[in-house]
Amino acid sequence: MRSELQGDVIDVTGDSERAELAGPSGRLGPQARQENWDRLGSEHFDVVVIGGGVVGTGAALDAVTRGLRVALVEARDFAAGTSSRSSKLFHGGLRYLEQFEFGLVREALHERELMLTRIAPHLVKPVSFLYPLKHRWWERPYTATGLLMYDTMGGARSVPGQKHLTRAGALRLFPGLRHDALIGGVRYYDAQADDARHTLTVARTAAHYGAVVRSSTQVIAFLREADRITGVRIRDVETGAEQDVTADVVVNATGVWTDEMQRLAGTRGRFRVRASKGVHIVVPRDRIAAESGLILRTEKSVLFVIPWRNHWIIGTTDTDWNFDLAHPAATKADIDYILEHVNAVLATPLTHDDIEGVYAGLRPLLAGESEQSSKLSREHAVARPAPGMVAIAGGKYTTYRIMAKDAIDAAREDLRGWIRPSITDKVPLLGADGYHALVNQVDRLAEEHGVHPHRLRHLLDRYGSLVHEVLALAEGRPELLQPIPGAADYLRVEVVYAVTHEAALHVSDVLTRRTRISIEYPHRGLESSEAVARLMAETLGWDDETIAREVDVYRKRVEAERASQSEPDDQAADDARSAAPEFRPGVAEPVV
Repeated sequence: MRSELQGDVIDVTGDSERAELAGPSGRLGPQARQENWDRLGSEHFDVVVIGGGVVGTGAALDAVTRGLRVALVEARDFAAGTSSRSSKLFHGGLRYLEQFEFGLVREALHERELMLTRIAPHLVKPVSFLYPLKHRWWERPYTATGLLMYDTMGGARSVPGQKHLTRAGALRLFPGLRHDALIGGVRYYDAQADDARHTLTVARTAAHYGAVVRSSTQVIAFLREADRITGVRIRDVETGAEQDVTADVVVNATGVWTDEMQRLAGTRGRFRVRASKGVHIVVPRDRIAAESGLILRTEKSVLFVIPWRNHWIIGTTDTDWNFDLAHPAATKADIDYILEHVNAVLATPLTHDDIEGVYAGLRPLLAGESEQSSKLSREHAVARPAPGMVAIAGGKYTTYRIMAKDAIDAAREDLRGWIRPSITDKVPLLGADGYHALVNQVDRLAEEHGVHPHRLRHLLDRYGSLVHEVLALAEGRPELLQPIPGAADYLRVEVVYAVTHEAALHVSDVLTRRTRISIEYPHRGLESSEAVARLMAETLGWDDETIAREVDVYRKRVEAERASQSEPDDQAADDARSAAPEFRPGVAEPVV
């Protein structure tokens, strides 16, 4: 490998070497899936990572760019758990300042800046928030002091600093607020990203640099020699095939499944993980008149109103969850809580009829610090529960790269030879290189490909410089440049690309994570599912029976989620959600 300093970004491989590692773009299609299965059974790895969330994919990228031989396996789909159900923010966390977690805030703000400027500028974008002031005299200087720390703790910054506003100024920025809901305000900036797409891009970047990356591949047992973990036994949940994978060290990066995986390994965990449920609702952009996001204090935590393309994401809740970890369910009480708190400040209240989508995710909090989940530590912890095994849990999405680095640093004890330091702070994700130049060339590129410039900008913000790969699939097939039925924001070619390059294996993978149709449209993807299934069938070889089954399972999933959202409590909601069949019925519990 060679290292070239290009401005402030280090290119760790040359173009020819990159092509030899995993194809030109970390392609994760059906052919790569079979090849990776063969490699898992025939090669010995330095590191096997369990878990395809942002921390697991980040750990795989960290390890492979250190020069290690790496494999990553995920039982369901990349970002199928917590990493597709966050608030979709890269932020320091204002409330952590009040909890005196200055180190966490400083670290998170530094990571936010790296994402905006170097690692993922195509995926991570600045977003502004209005902090409404309600108390005279003391609140403005108190808030200004906190935001001054927020503006300066992370070092260099590429987003504007705080701006203080009178009540009239705040209402011009957010006309949808009630006049008596504030006496003034402060505007500040954070960043946001499509979490599922970001996680997938981390996984593909790891594959690009040589990691063996595979979804629908579950760990069902651990291999041992005496007291040492020496690998894992895996099952392809699509076919039922099984085989052993050997490694010097196994990294457990399974989030809320950490404790279950430790039990499967027969090891005592050094920490315990508690699942805290966070629910968000999605409403159309025209339901709230505003040019900025909003942050509100609640009696338990904070509530965000986040601009999201043509929508608003509003959340979150923060309650313990003791049921199915794979399918946390939102209750009517959760939704009512969000509506009650946001309506307290809106001039035109929202109703249940305004809601386009609802999603629930689980935060993997380190247990023991407090009985209230909203006060549990968001710091992460790394442990070595047995020789040959490292576990990592806790933390927050924004600091995934630091968590990944710490996990691989902890694995050094089980690895042979000298291990190079982490360099992921200098490794752009796939699609980042050349992104800014392409943004400046939007009009010309749109004309070349026969799409509207607005459409091309949308594609660039999803794929970056990989947009050429996406549009190449439509050459000679102009129908692929038409929108997906029922989802005007997305093109048919994106479905094909999800299968040929992004490891999509089921309709839900496309509607829920490769796109966000399942939460951005009131039909929750039902009007798009058959068209998506037929496009996927072209590459995956599905017959009419398989297409019908995929569409039917998706329909039942949506029906079950809607039913759960009318239930009064977690138990009833879990019962309703559990009535839906699995897209991956071969997955066994515990799930990883």
